[in-house]
Amino acid sequence: MCGIAALTGPCDEALLESLGAALYHRGPDGGGVFRGDGAALVARRLAILDLPGGEQPMVSDDGLSAIAFNGEIYNVRELKRSLEAEGVRFSSDHSDTELVLRLYETRGLDALSELNGMFAFAILDGRRRRLVAARDRFGIKPLYYARLGGRFALASELRTLLRVPGVARELDRESLWHYLTLRFVPGERSILAGVRRLPPGHLLEVDLDTGELDVRRWYRLEFAPDEGPTRDEWVERLREALGEAVRRWSLSDVPIACSLSGGLDSSAVVALLAQSGAPPATYSLGFSDDDGELPLARALAGRYGTDHHEIVVDPDELLRDLLSMVWALDEPYGGGLPSWYVFRFMAEDVKVGLTGSGGDELFGNYRRFVPFEQGRLARFRPGDVRRYHMDASYYFTDREKAELLRTAGPDTSALLQRIYDESGSRSARDSVLYLDFATQLPDEFLLMTDRFSMAHSLEARTPFLDAKLVELVASIPPALRTSADDPKGLLRDAVADLLTPAHLDAPKRGFVFPLARWLRGELRPLAERLLADEHLEAQGLFRPGLAARYLEPHLEGRADESERLWPLLMFQLWYLLYVEEALTEAPSFTWDEVAA
Repeated sequence: MCGIAALTGPCDEALLESLGAALYHRGPDGGGVFRGDGAALVARRLAILDLPGGEQPMVSDDGLSAIAFNGEIYNVRELKRSLEAEGVRFSSDHSDTELVLRLYETRGLDALSELNGMFAFAILDGRRRRLVAARDRFGIKPLYYARLGGRFALASELRTLLRVPGVARELDRESLWHYLTLRFVPGERSILAGVRRLPPGHLLEVDLDTGELDVRRWYRLEFAPDEGPTRDEWVERLREALGEAVRRWSLSDVPIACSLSGGLDSSAVVALLAQSGAPPATYSLGFSDDDGELPLARALAGRYGTDHHEIVVDPDELLRDLLSMVWALDEPYGGGLPSWYVFRFMAEDVKVGLTGSGGDELFGNYRRFVPFEQGRLARFRPGDVRRYHMDASYYFTDREKAELLRTAGPDTSALLQRIYDESGSRSARDSVLYLDFATQLPDEFLLMTDRFSMAHSLEARTPFLDAKLVELVASIPPALRTSADDPKGLLRDAVADLLTPAHLDAPKRGFVFPLARWLRGELRPLAERLLADEHLEAQGLFRPGLAARYLEPHLEGRADESERLWPLLMFQLWYLLYVEEALTEAPSFTWDEVAA
């Protein structure tokens, strides 16, 4: 796991060093710079595979090309054997960085489809005079880029690009518009107008001579239902595929651990990993006013004899780290924050942690498809995202946003509708899965997972997003894959013998933060300052009246507006750090100092 950056055009040595420093937390084990003709690569390394043989940037045998690689390739040994059979020679034992470079040299960008893992990389191709970059299928690893006149820059994190001269801190108002509804920034646009994200499953090429940029898709999730197997046969296939995915994603030359929430997904990962070898260390989080799923996690850890660790946090402790989280996230985020503590806790002992992320989205995601199938108008308007997804799931409507913001944006539901329709399936279960994999999974959950884990120099792995496993799940007929009454029934049956009886009957639970109390108590001074009409008027983004419409009724106890106020407040904290204060380093002040 690493942090990477690339620049075209003249590259000042001090700037390259600055980019490496900005990425240090992503790779404290080493780093370097490669200067080519017309471009440069920067890399920081968190050493996980082939500790002595994976130094970066890695240079080709002729010295003309180099790669900066972020991620892990879990079929590295199979692909290496295949290349060696074709006469390709390797200088390292099993470095996945070298594997990607050799694959590119041999097969070009067509090799992307052979990779199973998580990755974002940049290759400076000196022979073809190209800078090439790509991102994994599902967006597990990030990549941002900016065009600066005749120059081009890319990096693992947005705030790294802010060190490049010419990258402006100008807000992308369309992204803010969508953020207020979704509580995350969706799609290719970042929160800054001059910075873009390379979408999941996409690649880009920059011509070093002309500066021409080409961005194109190399992967699309496709649904091809296989009606042959019975449900029992699918249970067996799913169990086998999930077990193989967990074994693949446990590839490491350093100790690994598992985040164990007690829920079905993370419990299945732990159980399968324990069955395939030595029981892993497990780490669970609870809050002092709610045990949550700690008893379930404890029971599973006891069954498999894991080296189990628990941390119990007072919810108010989260507030002390609030600005650190906002800084680490890169972009505004109005969702939950408990993973910060899990990853920080794990990072005290290990460099690698497996999680259950992706399991929800593969299997029903809290029954999001149900309104599409059961709504009164579903027969006539089966794919109406606004009616059956937006109205049921999200927060500020377009009408409400038009009253709040000085600049209106495009219909958020139309954005989601376009993606929903791309699925190519007539099943709402497939189309909602496709929508989740294109929006909330990469742009909210995987973004948060990447930033919070890498803030603590920990590699978070997601075996439910194994390429072969996802393709298998997408081939299961949707009526068998998930059901309205029990979305994870097929998955539960596939791993039932691995879990305790309590796991099989336990409802899905998440951490619920006391937002209403915080906003009326500890965070009240901060909310009153940052959401006051005077502050918003000076900021120039919001219309007057926000406080009267949402803040004052909440503070007076006449309404609970916490689910609307929280994303507004988190945006204001992000704006303070990244735009008003224009920070390039983590904040040295606290939120209560801001409130004062």
